[in-house]
Amino acid sequence: MTTWNIELSFLEDTDYTQAIATLRTPDERRKELRGLGQARRNPEDRSVPAIGEEVAGARALSSLAHELLNYAADEIEKNVLRDDPLM
Repeated sequence: MTTWNIELSFLEDTDYTQAIATLRTPDERRKELRGLGQARRNPEDRSVPAIGEEVAGARALSSLAHELLNYAADEIEKNVLRDDPLM
């Protein structure tokens, strides 16, 4: 069984929240991937920091998912080409 851990870090003030999602792969490649998410409070809304964290965190995780898919596609491409005797 393999376990991957993702760390979510937040930077925020009363109107703005930024989240960074970081994944470090546990294998020999030791790849680190990051996703960024942002949220901005509408000036007419009450300040509820947890909502900004939820939105920014979800966007950071979505960004990280895209980074991981791109990384996997690159790895597939490298491995397919390596096995192709015509390349």
